[in-house]
Amino acid sequence: MALVSGKQILDEAQKGKYGVGAYNVNNMEQIQAIMAAAKETKSPVIIQASRGALKYSNFTYLGYLMKAAVIENPEIPVSMHLDHGNSLDSAIKAIELGFSSVMIDGSLMEDGKTASTYDYNVKVTKSVVEYAHKRGVSVEAEIGTLGGIEDGVGSGTIHVTDPKEAKKFVNETGVDSLAIAIGTSHGAYKFKGAANLAFDVLKEIRGLISIPIVLHGASSVPKNLIDDVNKYGGKMPGATGVPMESLQEAIKLGVQKINVDTDGRLVMTAAIRKVFAESPEKFDPRDYLGPARIALTDLIKSKMLAFGTAGHSGDYAPKSLEEMKRSY
Repeated sequence: MALVSGKQILDEAQKGKYGVGAYNVNNMEQIQAIMAAAKETKSPVIIQASRGALKYSNFTYLGYLMKAAVIENPEIPVSMHLDHGNSLDSAIKAIELGFSSVMIDGSLMEDGKTASTYDYNVKVTKSVVEYAHKRGVSVEAEIGTLGGIEDGVGSGTIHVTDPKEAKKFVNETGVDSLAIAIGTSHGAYKFKGAANLAFDVLKEIRGLISIPIVLHGASSVPKNLIDDVNKYGGKMPGATGVPMESLQEAIKLGVQKINVDTDGRLVMTAAIRKVFAESPEKFDPRDYLGPARIALTDLIKSKMLAFGTAGHSGDYAPKSLEEMKRSY
């Protein structure tokens, strides 16, 4: 098996100057699609589950589906990552399920909606780092807050990350990667006007910290996907995302991990709606989940190529969590 920590995948991406997509999953078809794309493009991959996704699946089901992805693809470095953990307890639960990487979002209080204080963020992040590193598991944290709300997570307000505060936070917590806020947003409605990211802030942060940088809310919400959803009965006027050109620029400026959730939801919804509209007699879930899986595979392949992840799965020898434990 090639289960590796998020730290190894992102450290290697930083050396190679490419980005790695972290793709959210809720069910078997999504996991299969992501892994099929990774296998075809020879890409290391981060499959991540939010607290909402784990709760939806009663935790154990999704955890074992993610483990199956690792078992079925021994040649692909895979990190199982907790997205937006809200407490030490949520991180512990994920680690007990076998996750090799966890995110603690101390930028928000435990309700996942209220913006926290800097001191609170440091305290909860340090507690997760201490627990996870003893087990070889890497930790991602966040400073600053994104706009939008997805899976019940988000304050709905953007607070761009302060570069000097980011440096102080990394030094005080010992995290392995840092999610920053530079104007991206959760959900399908990211921008009201032009999609402008604070690249000047990203440059300054990159100059002050050495660990991998993470971009949340980074789905592109392609117009063709919105058109397909709406064509077959959807109602998503005005949905906009982060242009791929902006994401590629962010990677050039030092971003290693790019979170993608909304785009996966959109492409599967469009494929399912198409089946329902064109073949209303269909009732077998395989008849609509199958095409949705294929559509998601194609989408993820395009992301892996665009982020520069493709071709890097064999660049390095995977390190076990036991080896990572000794490195901390």
